[in-house]
Amino acid sequence: MSWKRWLLTALSFTAMLGISAWVVSRHWPTGGMPWLAWPVHAAALATVTAEIVTRALKIQASARACGIPLAFGTALRVCLAGDFAAAITPARSGAEPSRFLVLAESGTGPAQRVLVLFLELFLEMWSLVLVCTVLAVLFRGRGASTSGLLALVGGYSTFVLGAGAVGWFLSRRNAHGPPPRWAAPLRLHAARWRAVQRTLRALRGAVQSLRTANPVLMGLAFGGSVLHVCFKVATLPMLVFLGDPAFALTMDSLAPLVLWPLALFYGGVVVPAPGGGGFIEGAFAATLSNAIPAGIFVAALLWWRFYTFYLYILIGGLAAGDAALRALRPRDATPLSPISPPTAS
Repeated sequence: MSWKRWLLTALSFTAMLGISAWVVSRHWPTGGMPWLAWPVHAAALATVTAEIVTRALKIQASARACGIPLAFGTALRVCLAGDFAAAITPARSGAEPSRFLVLAESGTGPAQRVLVLFLELFLEMWSLVLVCTVLAVLFRGRGASTSGLLALVGGYSTFVLGAGAVGWFLSRRNAHGPPPRWAAPLRLHAARWRAVQRTLRALRGAVQSLRTANPVLMGLAFGGSVLHVCFKVATLPMLVFLGDPAFALTMDSLAPLVLWPLALFYGGVVVPAPGGGGFIEGAFAATLSNAIPAGIFVAALLWWRFYTFYLYILIGGLAAGDAALRALRPRDATPLSPISPPTAS
């Protein structure tokens, strides 16, 4: 990345730490910070591991369903490179270029790379719709978090489906030939338009590949996608209920611990600052301070943020940080992904 982007990232992370410190000071428990027992951390680490593994299996199974021989190790690096790059770029915009580069360096063909990333986004959207629909039914009438979740899913699905519909329409009409007149105001000159056309042709091929995909493997991929979303939202309830056994487990107490983190995961995509710039921490305090016991609230916030954000930076940096940084390098000669919508993986 350029020095300007590194500066933005540094400022955003500084703001995150500052707001975290402010929230902690406002909610510091009178009895001091509680130390969560080691079984709580073991369960959280197991949840993180299961989330990463099921996400990698989703990518591998969906690729093989379309005849792409993708190894599990490559699928795992694709996930982790995306996690690392998403954490240090505005609106998580670096995730898809990093995943695209990892696929390229594994020997996956250009059209196959687009197909793998298209399927990842496609399955993510529909698994999110399924999970959120089930949660909305289970927690119906239990506060504003249910309405907010439905609005989030509706907006996210509309964006993804709308972008896909526009791309499909353009791929049928503008995949060949000179730039149309409407492209000039967008500064899509001939060279850029040819790159857009290559993307449109690849997108059309990706959609057509779905017609011949192996339904069993695609079903396994969808199941992995659903599980990955479930593991993602299970972290906070587990930290709270295992960290404070006296906290009563009811549908009313469970609803905010499940719904609000899910909304923060996907709603945080719209925040331009890398890592959210403190938005996640502030929103967590605003929405969950009354849902989590005061004695464990600070510990829940800090460890939830660690197991859902900071740990992914560490693992992603160790496993695929080099590839992510190459993908984000200014004017890099390596072709980047043409598919770069917001993502929460």
